[in-house]
Amino acid sequence: MQWTIYYFGGNFVNSKIFKDKIKDFMAYLEVEKNSSMHTIRAYFGDLKQLVKFWERISLKEPALKEDFEKVLRRFAISLFYQKISKASLARKISALRSFQAFLKSNGENLSVNFKSPRPDKKLPVTLSVDEIFYLLDTVKLERLPTKLPYRDKAIFELIYATGVRCSEAVGIRLTDIDFENKTVRVMGKGRKERIVLFGSKAHKSITAYLEKERQQLLTDENEIHLFLNKNGRLLTTRSIQRIFEMFRKFLNVNRNLTPHKIRHSFATHLLNEGVDLRIIQELLGHKTISTTEIYTHVSNQHLAKICNEKHPLNDLDYLVLDEKL
Repeated sequence: MQWTIYYFGGNFVNSKIFKDKIKDFMAYLEVEKNSSMHTIRAYFGDLKQLVKFWERISLKEPALKEDFEKVLRRFAISLFYQKISKASLARKISALRSFQAFLKSNGENLSVNFKSPRPDKKLPVTLSVDEIFYLLDTVKLERLPTKLPYRDKAIFELIYATGVRCSEAVGIRLTDIDFENKTVRVMGKGRKERIVLFGSKAHKSITAYLEKERQQLLTDENEIHLFLNKNGRLLTTRSIQRIFEMFRKFLNVNRNLTPHKIRHSFATHLLNEGVDLRIIQELLGHKTISTTEIYTHVSNQHLAKICNEKHPLNDLDYLVLDEKL
């Protein structure tokens, strides 16, 4: 793994000042940047990790309390020996870059130049159309080991129908849904709104959940969110992940089933059906088309498999030489 951090000098005196600046940075991300809670938590964790490292190493070498340059270099070396993934390292560098930009806008100096590693491109793991329809159509509600089967199936149906992220699904409010036009307004990354579409099957599942379970879950008539937990409060992303873990047990495959894999499946299945990549980009809420292009590689694999199975030249039974020729 090759990566570099260059340091050119700054004006931080010690870790306490650095820690205080992080608090201001978190408030800036939430209030002014409208960053997602996922981003805020990730950046806070990354910067907090640096501060803890700084405080710990300063106990052994007190001179490092006021030497940010050496601390940063030692921190980079420690990350290298931890063998963290390139994606995790790139996120930590992104957190430091954003922190640096925030300080600069407030007249502070953190002159650090980073060279991020090139992340390994991993093709998204997806379920086949048959696997998804088996879970949604063949597995009956009474077989689901849950007290809220209508809710759990509605969540699965909606995420596959729309391709929304898990965090976006939990944030959906009743007023965001247009049942007549079958659309949902979701709040994506950076608090950016977009409209996604759902079909008749998802419509049916959501309606059944609203009629049979949600009303009984309500403890506060002013609760506006669509999906509620057993106590009538907002469902968490971890709860949705557990719902998909429950569905996975009905598949005879030894791999995880997550909301994000269903999102990947949504995009891949649309692309295989000939939907324009720009439309998929819009539905997924991707900022750039390059992010969406990873699904073209999955689609190409699908096409290659079809050609390999269906092309007449690959049919060995067909390639039998006639001895009379």
